[in-house]
Amino acid sequence: MTSTLPDLVPDAGAAAPGPQRREQTAAVLRELRRYGEPGAPAISLPPDAFAMPEIYELERERVFGRSWVLVAHADQLAQPGDYVSLTVAGELVLVARHTDGSLYGMSPICQHRMMPVVEAGAGNTTSFTCPYHLWRYGLDGKLVGATFMKGNPAFDPKNCRLPGFAVEQWHGFVFVNLDADAEPLAPHLARISADMTNYLLDEMVQVGSWVEEWGCNWKIAVENAHENYHVMGFHPETLQPSTPGGADPDVRADSSWATVLRVPFTEPVEPMVLPLNEEERQSLYGLFVFPTASLAAFGDQVIWLSFLPLAIDRTEVRGGILMPAALIEGADLDEVRKQSEGYAGMINSEDQRGLEAVQRAVGSRFAGRGHLSPKEPGVRVFYENLAHALFR
Repeated sequence: MTSTLPDLVPDAGAAAPGPQRREQTAAVLRELRRYGEPGAPAISLPPDAFAMPEIYELERERVFGRSWVLVAHADQLAQPGDYVSLTVAGELVLVARHTDGSLYGMSPICQHRMMPVVEAGAGNTTSFTCPYHLWRYGLDGKLVGATFMKGNPAFDPKNCRLPGFAVEQWHGFVFVNLDADAEPLAPHLARISADMTNYLLDEMVQVGSWVEEWGCNWKIAVENAHENYHVMGFHPETLQPSTPGGADPDVRADSSWATVLRVPFTEPVEPMVLPLNEEERQSLYGLFVFPTASLAAFGDQVIWLSFLPLAIDRTEVRGGILMPAALIEGADLDEVRKQSEGYAGMINSEDQRGLEAVQRAVGSRFAGRGHLSPKEPGVRVFYENLAHALFR
């Protein structure tokens, strides 16, 4: 970690910040940097880390500009022409399945006059046409048509395409990195792939999904996902009986990108289809891919979540529920979807309600930093990974 703090203090607006504001930002950065050093404090983030535009701008550049972000499950991109369009920390992102089966990640911003060629959402198409001047791009981002441009000798259509991002599919989960030259993600998840062999991820299908907006900073949502301690408060009737907040979690940090958290069940969960071993029946297997991806495997189900910042105090929560295809064979899929989404929606609403209350307290002059519980080792790992991303 060699970056100097003055170089890291960004300008949050058009006008340069005054000395007092720059020092305030530098003070927060000094505290964040400590989490990546030996003897890092077991204490929560400074409240300003959730509220200062300067910190958020730095995260946009150094975290979300070069990290692998979970955006979809492969079932949402199963057929040629399927696409998902979304926003990641202010950047528009488009992922499409090409006719040759490849996935392409790209910016959907037309290279003519900056009009997005597709709205946020999902669908199926043969190409993307800009609604402004009808320039058309293929599923791989290459320009295939530009109206009335032959008269401009400086324009070379062969050199015009939508800017590309790195994209990687890992056991059905689709990740995008805005850095087109990013190192591959899969090697960081090799040990986790071995861990999850019995969950048969490649044979699972997505039976339910959701896209929600929560009124909190993305880090508030992510640190909450990294611990089970909050279950006794947020989920007293839904999760506390099976995965109590007082249980001792087992945390393993495989790299600055991958973390595993196991939480013991009060009673073993017996799968109907999956060949789970005794340890897998007795504990929830949680996987985190920094910065925003969270997977929870238990019994015959896997739930995935991705916390994507929309603004400093707004987070889009994308997720889905997976089950083995054999488990739902012959079932009423609409009923399965309704039940799975209803259960997940109940848990999500409990978290949303609590985390939005935390966000409302961030700006209080009485907000401070709290000592972390021994039940929150995953939170410390998240802080360490955040420091690594900001200062590497």
